[in-house]
Order: sequence, then C-alpha cells, then structure tokens
Amino acid sequence: MPVKEFTIREVNSKADWKRFLRLPWQLYKNDPLWVPPLLYDLKRQLNKKLNPFFKEAEAKYWIAFSGDECIGRIAAIINHQHNEYYDEATGFFGFFECINDENAAAMLLGTAHEWLLQNRMKEVRGPVNLSLNNECGFLVEGFDRSPVLQMNYNHRYYPELLIACGYKKEHDLLAYYITDKIFSNDRVMKRLERITELVTRSEQIQFRNFRPFEMNDEVQRVRKLFNDYMADNWGFLPMTKPACAFMAESLKPVLVKELAIFAEINGAPVGSSLALPDLNYVVKKMNGKLFPFGIFTFLFYKRKIKDIRVMLMGLSKPYRKKGLEAVFIYKTILECFKRNITGAELSWISEDNTVLINELEKMDAALYKRYRIYSMPLVDNITRKVNALHYEQAATNI
Repeated sequence: MPVKEFTIREVNSKADWKRFLRLPWQLYKNDPLWVPPLLYDLKRQLNKKLNPFFKEAEAKYWIAFSGDECIGRIAAIINHQHNEYYDEATGFFGFFECINDENAAAMLLGTAHEWLLQNRMKEVRGPVNLSLNNECGFLVEGFDRSPVLQMNYNHRYYPELLIACGYKKEHDLLAYYITDKIFSNDRVMKRLERITELVTRSEQIQFRNFRPFEMNDEVQRVRKLFNDYMADNWGFLPMTKPACAFMAESLKPVLVKELAIFAEINGAPVGSSLALPDLNYVVKKMNGKLFPFGIFTFLFYKRKIKDIRVMLMGLSKPYRKKGLEAVFIYKTILECFKRNITGAELSWISEDNTVLINELEKMDAALYKRYRIYSMPLVDNITRKVNALHYEQAATNI
C-alpha cells in the first residue's frame, strides 16, 4: 500500500502563520478536554520583537501538508543561554502537533533535526514551547481532566510517535492535585496549623501578601528568589529581568494578591509562593479569542473559577527543610477556603524534588498528571527514515 505523500514548508507568510496557529482547532475538534490557546498571548509569545526570550535564542517553524490539508507543525529552538549555562550543544523542539501518522511525525522531526544539526547542535529535547517557563512535556498520565493554566495537553499517541522516531525519556514533570476535602481533614489541617505556629515562632519569619502597588519591585523580588531556590532544579535557567517582566505582564490580569505570599526575615524575602486562578476555565469558553467579545466572557466567568494552580513555591537554601513549605501550603489553603475554591493543582514539580513531594504526600495530595520531556542524540537515524520515505514516495509516483 503506498504511503501518503507529505510536504513540509517553513512558516513565513501570514497565511502560513494562520495555519500554524489554528491547526490545534482541527486536530482537537472532537476532544472535550482540550483547551484552546489564548491567541493573543500565543502571538505575543512568538513575536520576536516583543518576547525577550529571542534576545538569547532563535527558532524556526514549519507546517506539514498532505495534499492541501495542513496535518502537522513543529518548531526548532536553540536557546543560547541554556547551552552557555550548561556547556552543552542542545537544541529543542516545541509546538508539536501532528496527525496519528509515524511518517508525518518523522518528516516534521527530521526537518527540525536538520536545522539543529546545521547549527552544530548535538542533542535534541522536547517538547518545550520555547522554554521550560512555558508549556512543556507531553502528557503521559492523567488524560481524564482538562489542563490548567499554562500546562500542556496532547493526544495520547504523541509519545508513541516520538518513541517510534528514537526518542527516550529525559525527565518527568509532575502535577499533584488537592481537593476541598482537605478543609475537613482534621489530621492534615491540625498538622499544618501546628507547623505554622512552630515555624513562625522559632524562625521569627513574617509572611505577607503581594503588594500590587509595588508591582515592578515585587516581580523582581520573585525573580531573585526564583533564581535562588530553583537553581538546583532540573533544567533551571536564571530568569532575566526582561523575561520576568514579560511573563508578569501576561499573568497580571489573573493575579490575586492573597494567593501570592512572601516569607521574610527582617524585611528581606527568603521565600515565596504563587498561586493563580485557573484561567483555562475561562479561555475554554472564549474559544481562544480575547477580542472583540471574549473580554466580556473573561470578565463574567473570571469570578466563577473554582480551581487554582500553585505554580511557584520555594525557599532560599538556609530555610529549607524547616517546615516553611507547609506554611505556604497552609496559608494558601485558608485563602482557598475563603474563596470557595474546590481544587488546587501544584505544578510542575520535578520528579526528583523529594522534599516537596514528601510534603504533598503527607497531605494526601494525589499525583494525577505526569508530563515527560524526551531526548535523543542528533544522529542521522531519523534522517535515514525520512529519506526512505522520500524514496518510497518516488517509487510510488513512477
């Protein structure tokens, strides 16, 4: 049986960008769990003039066709900051979407590999949508619920396509979930209350909420803490001032100051926690469009959000393993109770972050989603596979 003939085209024109951005609507049209991306934010993220990521990185984008039908897309990314920081020659792929066809996937990945090889990369990892501060990893466990704010979602067959092309697991990113049943769990709540009392008394630590009237300064305080407490985490890169400000700008509309907490000693921050309402609940109803009428949908449904995502939580090294993580969780739980929040996702958590994982397990938090980053050496095995596909197509057309 002849294979389908696929063609790949680099994204350059406005028409190609429209196909690249809108392809997920075609591939997930029958999936009720899929959440459309907010197109305004996605375009802003990919804008090389606006996004400071591109001051230290470069990317290429392609779309795949079967006849006149767009059936896949991919981006190849070189993050120079990553390679300088880790002394590597690692490229990344991201924004991968594809029909369930191994040859189509091989063609897309092979095209990305070729460009990375031309730029002297020796390994490729993904999926990473530009950086680990954006959506990353293929969902491999937890297909029974929609993703929360800034977390990835994909068809079940995507990991199989990667494995068929030679990719192997690089690292897992975990998502834990806590329901409002914790409010009535006396064992957990009394433990958290006791730890909070002991920590605040013995360590002389004060906790306070985010100060919106000091927005720029507060954002940079979070950045400095992030660069401190995340330094030991897998895949860490120091966050620059422009990158932090760019991210904060997109999250500002959904920021709740009571869910952003600092731990301080003598006025100096030593830790922070940031939880955000799950904006995906609203974006799903907006079908990805903020304008012209989506803004009204956003304002109406924003008040009805019942889930949060705890997306940052950490402490400077001298204050770890002293129970402060439990205090952040306890204060966040109390605020959720006031707001009738029914669930909280804590993500993503590196699979080797045993301190936080142990704390969550003590609270009966459920590991309910797993995301996987894959990698492979940039050798010519996938290139041979793509070449074989070309030869088979050529023979079919004779």
